[in-house]
Amino acid sequence: MADSPEVLVIGGGSTGCGIARDLAMRGLDVTLVEKGNLTHGTTGRMHGLLHSGGRYAVSDQASARECIEEARVLSDIASHCVEMTGGLFVQRPEDPDEYFHEKLKGCRECDIPAKVLSSTEARKQEPYLASDIQRAIEVPDGAIDPFRLCVANAASAEQHGARIETHAEVTDVLVEGSDVVGCEVRHESGPGKRVHQSSGTTEKIRADYVVNATGAWAGQIGELAGVDIEVRPSKGVMVIMNVRQVDTVINRCRPKGDADIIVPHETTAILGTTDEEVADPEEYPEEQWEVDLMIDELSELVPILKSARTIRSFWGVRPLYEPPGTGTTDPTDITRDFFLLDHEERDDLRGMTSIVGGKFTTYRMMAEKISDHVCEQFGINTRCRTAQESLPGSDDFDVLREYMEEFGLRSPIGRRSVQRLGSRADEVLKTDRPNPVICECEAVTRAEIQDAIGQSGSDLNAVRIRTRASMGNCQGGICCHRMASELYPDYDESTARAALDELYQERWKGQRHALWGEQLSQAMLNHLLHATTMNRDSDPAHDGTVDFQAFDTGATIKDHNSTEGSSSSGDEEGEHAN
Repeated sequence: MADSPEVLVIGGGSTGCGIARDLAMRGLDVTLVEKGNLTHGTTGRMHGLLHSGGRYAVSDQASARECIEEARVLSDIASHCVEMTGGLFVQRPEDPDEYFHEKLKGCRECDIPAKVLSSTEARKQEPYLASDIQRAIEVPDGAIDPFRLCVANAASAEQHGARIETHAEVTDVLVEGSDVVGCEVRHESGPGKRVHQSSGTTEKIRADYVVNATGAWAGQIGELAGVDIEVRPSKGVMVIMNVRQVDTVINRCRPKGDADIIVPHETTAILGTTDEEVADPEEYPEEQWEVDLMIDELSELVPILKSARTIRSFWGVRPLYEPPGTGTTDPTDITRDFFLLDHEERDDLRGMTSIVGGKFTTYRMMAEKISDHVCEQFGINTRCRTAQESLPGSDDFDVLREYMEEFGLRSPIGRRSVQRLGSRADEVLKTDRPNPVICECEAVTRAEIQDAIGQSGSDLNAVRIRTRASMGNCQGGICCHRMASELYPDYDESTARAALDELYQERWKGQRHALWGEQLSQAMLNHLLHATTMNRDSDPAHDGTVDFQAFDTGATIKDHNSTEGSSSSGDEEGEHAN
């Protein structure tokens, strides 16, 4: 690591982390800066589909071939982040036969294994499918955890010498003459692991080359450098259900349209999505009709969704890009391909390239392409190895199975811990300390929480994306404060309180559009639990210092004995009070 790296990567999503890993593995000195947590942008706001390519088999066969190829790569190098659920393209009576045949033909032309299932066969596989479906095409779709995948890429980059800085927003691109020479960043809480009380600082990072991998925000970085990047952000809503109503990815087999996919993801199912172009990737309306549309439309495929409980909704912004002069008006017609913009060739501005467009499933390939381009600038011929070398935690999947046997992990909690940690299970779970469950919904233990705190400091949202703690049915109602208490004694009370506030707000913001029926009752239960047991609605600690020593330490053994005629001293009480 150096203060003036050879390459500065802007953006801590899947593509940015993939680029940092690739370049670091080829021996370059790399620094990555991200204004929020890793996955802060589009990566952390997607439905978790690992594309087989089937969704593009009719409209964009080049992308379909890329998807099936990269899905196979990710299944090998990131096995602990992938669940191969399989997928179905389901035809309803009103869906055209011609499109069904085009889909089947397109899959086979793109080397995507595809098999036609009758209605009976499809419903035997997924019993909650509607009784009037016509038939389905079976393809090798899967689900992927974008958080763990992104963190694993960043961890690998660090292992190869890269510097990863989160909560570091680029406030200026440094340009001297016709050369980009680095960026100015503002650290929200100081360089390194996040500690809430550290004061922010500004740092100028000079670099030989800058890569703009900020997706939907690429135009804003381009503006700081004085160049135009015609990104066309498009928002889409996702709705999270309380359980997995399906265990297979369910796609509607019809030409393009909203609300056409259900992805089983960990303990939940995610419904998606809409496609609405927006002017600003940060500021756009989150509209109730989009959430309602997911339930109404997808209930035609899986009727039980109509009466199921939603736990939260969220919106993501696609980083679509269209070359100047194309003139597409419908965002669903904009290509999902990616583009590498060398600003020396394009704008006479040396030292910076942007990568725009693309899909999550093909992030590794995109990173390889732009890393090849950057290496050319340095005259480096080292070949990419990211398709062959496993990510941390996925080194050997047999090891995972052995751990499950070794630890006697037949319980769902143990099994899920090992599945999340992969080949790191031994390193994390073998502890001499008690290892209680901190998050019951997602079966996350103290050992996992402590491991994540060790990686991310006092940032509990970073702990969340590493472990899934607070992402289950209660949305942190039961475990947020437990997570905050795990910060002690490494962090003081005020740091833990600030971290808890931040996590609690993050959990709340996604529930607002799902507040009806049982979820409304759950949200009120959470509020009352926190208000009545922890003064969360009016916490005196926010306005002054609380004398915790003044609190009653509770009954002691001596106290109990004294009721039977014995006496006790204050010192003795203190020893027994714990």
